[in-house]
Amino acid sequence: MAPSDLLLKLSNVTQRYDAAAGTDAVAVLKGISLEVARGESLAIIGPSGSGKSTLLNIVGTLDRATTGEVTLAGQDLTRLDEKQLAAVRNRQIGFVFQAHYLLPQCTVWENVLVPTLAGGGGAGWQSAPDRAERLLKRVGLGERMSHRPGQLSGGERQRVAVVRALINQPQLLLADEPTGALDRASAQQLAQLLLELNREEGVTLIVATHALDLAHKLGRVLELKDGMLVTAE
Repeated sequence: MAPSDLLLKLSNVTQRYDAAAGTDAVAVLKGISLEVARGESLAIIGPSGSGKSTLLNIVGTLDRATTGEVTLAGQDLTRLDEKQLAAVRNRQIGFVFQAHYLLPQCTVWENVLVPTLAGGGGAGWQSAPDRAERLLKRVGLGERMSHRPGQLSGGERQRVAVVRALINQPQLLLADEPTGALDRASAQQLAQLLLELNREEGVTLIVATHALDLAHKLGRVLELKDGMLVTAE
């Protein structure tokens, strides 16, 4: 892979958690190395408890690895302080979780624009309202912008969460079990939407999921097994 094509690189990333007194530390990730290209779509599969969320949290700077390096767009994230990491999370990475985490007192429109409030008036801030409107219409929620989350279906709330994740034009979109709380039809619609936005927005997409039907829609599938990433069978 040419350096210009590389967006994300993990080098020998490990994660261990202290155990109770008298027992060994728990090793969740055991030397993960990975390269992800710009615009790629990647699924990470594995059962609950295999470490998928732990890995995404490290990539997304929500957690720090015990050892190893994580490089995003040529920048070693492991060398940044908390203020710098917060800026990376806000401007370069979008997150979609199993729970939508929308603010119940805010409208759809306001929820989508929340990440722009921490941007300090940076590039793209003034155009954020127009981008929010365009993306909400793109995901079929143009008539729901003044609604509050409690007035939406589960699938609609997740679509709002996707738009919120994309509002600051991130390079990387991380989705952790994004369809886990949805019915089958809504899950399929959301999966298709993520893939379409991956192409349309040019955003690199990494999805952690145990849903094989979703995983196999993505360009590459890796399995987290015994703390190691392997090519899925």
